[in-house]
Amino acid sequence: MLDLVLRIFGIIFPVFACAGIGAAYGYHFRPTMKVINQLNMDVFTPLLVFWVLVDKPFDWQTYSTLSLAGGVVVLGSGLVLLPMVWLLNINLKTFLPPMMFNNSGNMGLPLMLFAFGEEALQAGVVLFLVEMILHFTIGLLMLDHQTRPWTLLKMPMIQATILGVVFSTFQIGLPAPIANTVKLMGQVAIPLMLFSLGVRLLDINWRDWKLGTLGAITGPAAGVGCALIFNYFMPLESQQLAWLLLFAALP
Repeated sequence: MLDLVLRIFGIIFPVFACAGIGAAYGYHFRPTMKVINQLNMDVFTPLLVFWVLVDKPFDWQTYSTLSLAGGVVVLGSGLVLLPMVWLLNINLKTFLPPMMFNNSGNMGLPLMLFAFGEEALQAGVVLFLVEMILHFTIGLLMLDHQTRPWTLLKMPMIQATILGVVFSTFQIGLPAPIANTVKLMGQVAIPLMLFSLGVRLLDINWRDWKLGTLGAITGPAAGVGCALIFNYFMPLESQQLAWLLLFAALP
C-alpha cells in the first residue's frame, strides 16, 4: 500500500510542484504571460508534437481506436452534463465547454509521461490533439456560430501534426543535429505549460467556488463514465484503457 502511495505521489508531485512554482512566481512578480503562452503554442508545443510523432512509427490501428474513444469522452461529457445544466439553470456557454475540454495538455501530457513512461507520450499527444481539434471546431461553434473550422489548418499545432504523421508513416528520418534540436526545443513545452497554469491560477474568482466545485466533480466523473461505456461496447487493450481513463479523469 505504501509503495502505491509513494508511486502516485511521485507521479503527481512534479505536476503540482511546477504549477506551484509558477503560482509563487506569479504572486510576487505578476508576469505578463501572453507572449510566453503564444510562443509555447506556436513554437515549443508544435515541435513537441512533431518530435513525439516522428520518434517512433505511428500505429494507425491503435491510435485510430484511441482517437475515437477520446472524441467520445469529450463530446459524451457534454451530452451527459447537458440535462444538469438545464435543470440547475447554469449558463451553458460558460460551464459546459470547460467540462468537455479538459487540461489534456498542461496536465495530461506530464501525467501520462510520469505514470506510464515515454512510450505513452505519443498516446497522450494523440488524445491532446483530438481534444484540441474538437475544442477549436465544435467548442468554438458552441460560443460563436460564425466560427470557421477550416482555420485550424493555419495553426502551427495542426501543421506539425500533419507533418509528423507523414514523416512517421513514411519513416522519413531526420539528421541527428536537426532531430536533437527539435527534441530539445520540444522539451520546453511541458514544464512551461505547467508553469503558465500556476500563474493563471492566481486569477481564480473564488466567488464562484460552488459552481467550480460542482464542475470539478461532475466533469471528471462524466468523462470516466463515457470512457467506461465506450470500453464496454468497444473493448480496449488494458494499456489503452489506462491511457483513456487518465485522459477522461483530467479536470
